[in-house]
Amino acid sequence: MIAILAFYLFATLTIVPAIAVIFARNPVHSVLWLILAFFNAAGLMLLLGAEFIAMLVVIVYVGAVAVLFLFVVMMLDVDFASLRSGFTKNLPFGIIIALVLLAEIVVAMMSRGAGPGGGQIAATSQPNIVALGQLLYSRYLLPFELAGLILLVAMIGAIVLTLRHKVNVKRQSIAAQNARTKAMAIEIRQVQPGQGI
Repeated sequence: MIAILAFYLFATLTIVPAIAVIFARNPVHSVLWLILAFFNAAGLMLLLGAEFIAMLVVIVYVGAVAVLFLFVVMMLDVDFASLRSGFTKNLPFGIIIALVLLAEIVVAMMSRGAGPGGGQIAATSQPNIVALGQLLYSRYLLPFELAGLILLVAMIGAIVLTLRHKVNVKRQSIAAQNARTKAMAIEIRQVQPGQGI
């Protein structure tokens, strides 16, 4: 019973922040709603017994992707003075969100042993990370490699599209540095005593 309640709690608190990501007027709030949705998706993975995927969601998506989004959004020209002025106005809402997250953690800890296996793994079964690795590198090897290739092409495309060379910026040229000789680097002048250069 508690596993069903935990599922509906995590599912609802994944869908509602996902909708709030779309409708939030402030881009920083949008990214924070996205982080909340990722945490709840990790809770759903924990309920399924996929601890490794839950940790990947938290580490990769919350720790890297969402924080990167947050940095990009904060580099935009957003007027944060008006946002800081409403801190005390939004403090009760922040406390409610913190209490909801705390309640989710408590429910997830209480529902650990409430699944079909009672939280116990059979002695003959292998850890889910081993099963995931064997499945990923045997049956799904080609889709896994294709996904990696698509991500590589997307990364190169993003770099090519955003790379701009400014006219007045002096750039480092490794080839020119390696081609320098001692004659190009220093100039020896014969200075007579009592004369300046």
